[in-house]
Amino acid sequence: MQELDSFLADVQGRAYRIAQIATNNPDDALDLVQDAMFKLVEKYADRDAAQWGPLFYSILQSRINDWHRRNSVRRRVMSWFKGGDDDSEDPIERAVDNAQRSPEQRVQLDASMEKLQQALQALPLRQQQVFLLRAWEGLDVRETALAMSCAEGSVKSHYSRAIHTLRAQLGEHW
Repeated sequence: MQELDSFLADVQGRAYRIAQIATNNPDDALDLVQDAMFKLVEKYADRDAAQWGPLFYSILQSRINDWHRRNSVRRRVMSWFKGGDDDSEDPIERAVDNAQRSPEQRVQLDASMEKLQQALQALPLRQQQVFLLRAWEGLDVRETALAMSCAEGSVKSHYSRAIHTLRAQLGEHW
């Protein structure tokens, strides 16, 4: 059980960021990650530790897709009513910078990170998720295909499209 706790502690920050980019809502992202963690522990704690990564990300992807479906319906229904967006602050933006960067470096880094976030959020959901699993999480093509319940060829196509789009949009920032 300690090995599972270590796995969850290791993956929680990156998983939160993936969910936050997919939802653009810190509270919903936290709920999705927690739900995915609970489901992994509940259903798959007895599996081999090497299987936890793809299983966890598969659960997380499922939760993110469910969230998008629910919000699609909610937006259609709520469009009839007057509503506002939740403009709560991102906890990552409030985090202390331990690297002690100069103000100029922080401004440049903030601008680059903002452009990256915008570019990632502009990607189609499948490309966005494949990119995050491959580039940020380091999953290979097979593990990403398992996590997303799709073919390896689809992973390669989505990843290639995402990389080309991001390079075109972020050339001067990255």
